[in-house]
Amino acid sequence: MPDLYVTWSEYHKNIETLAITIYQSGWEFNQIVCLAKGGLRVGDILCRLFRQPLAVLCASSYGGKDNQIRGKLIFSEHLSMTTPTLGDRVLLVDDLADSGVTLGEGINWLKNRYPIQEIRTGVIWHKACSIIKPDYSAQYLPDSPWIHQPFEIYEQITAAQLADRYQNS
Repeated sequence: MPDLYVTWSEYHKNIETLAITIYQSGWEFNQIVCLAKGGLRVGDILCRLFRQPLAVLCASSYGGKDNQIRGKLIFSEHLSMTTPTLGDRVLLVDDLADSGVTLGEGINWLKNRYPIQEIRTGVIWHKACSIIKPDYSAQYLPDSPWIHQPFEIYEQITAAQLADRYQNS
């Protein structure tokens, strides 16, 4: 399958589809944790729609040219959250389940640090090659294409180049 190119409109529609899927499942959760960077926008929109607190767990595993080389998975030391404690029914969200390693390790990270009764996962895209099957997804991709998300343009330029564009337009 060729690469999948996603527009901002398609990106937001997919997050809305994910939200509807979660809503229609009837599952009640009291906390959303997003895996950043990719899950930030997903978590932000879902916490607004479901009126549940958002916590952020930073994770990094991609780098290199165009941020397309998978490397060692690194998690932040702590969650960032505005509530005094983490909820016990957690929806862990990210943009995609590619290899599934980040989701799986994210679940382990949370369970080893917090008394969680139940944790479920939600992503925009679930690739067939993922070792984890997310509980909720907007799209299943049987051919596991490389996904080009609309914000990736900001990985191709610097703030100085962006300023030059605006100055010269």
